[in-house]
Amino acid sequence: MKHAPHRLIVAISGASGAIYGVRALEMLRGTGIEVHLIVTRSAQITLAQELRLKTADLRHLAHAVHKPDDIAASISSGSFITMGMLVAPCSIRSLSEIATGVTSGLLSRAADVVLKERRKLVLMVRETPFHLGHLRSMTQVTEMGAIVMPPLPAFYIKPKSVDAIIDHSVGRALDLFGVDTGNVSRWGETVGLSDTPPG
Repeated sequence: MKHAPHRLIVAISGASGAIYGVRALEMLRGTGIEVHLIVTRSAQITLAQELRLKTADLRHLAHAVHKPDDIAASISSGSFITMGMLVAPCSIRSLSEIATGVTSGLLSRAADVVLKERRKLVLMVRETPFHLGHLRSMTQVTEMGAIVMPPLPAFYIKPKSVDAIIDHSVGRALDLFGVDTGNVSRWGETVGLSDTPPG
């Protein structure tokens, strides 16, 4: 294989925070990365509730939109090479399915493929507080090779808006795939101790 294809799977689960997935799609525009999108049935409800959007509204942001129950989709096979998969946001149900290898739909199947092929899986888990079962599932997927990245706000960037917080969290998630979208304020580069007033 001369060059691995620049493909990334983006999945939006039904957890609150659909904006994270939408912003990831928007940030990936113009990067040259082929985006494969999964929107679960629960996510369709969340998109409508939180953003007044439908899956059809996101089609222009992805190269392929896969049905959530299409287990014959290209991304359900390890022979279809990708950079990995971002689940933004990641519901506890999706996390639990991935942790146990129960592939009830395309999201968990694609995630399982990413793990078995030793590719990068980033889960922006959206729940709080966590009970022990949640924490054990996060430990289990981490031991399997996934990266658990709850979208926690970074205040050292001095965000001026909710959008700035969202953009930084999503930008940091895409950093894990080696994708710099220009949306991250970086410590020691654009922000740092020189920004703080003298004590």
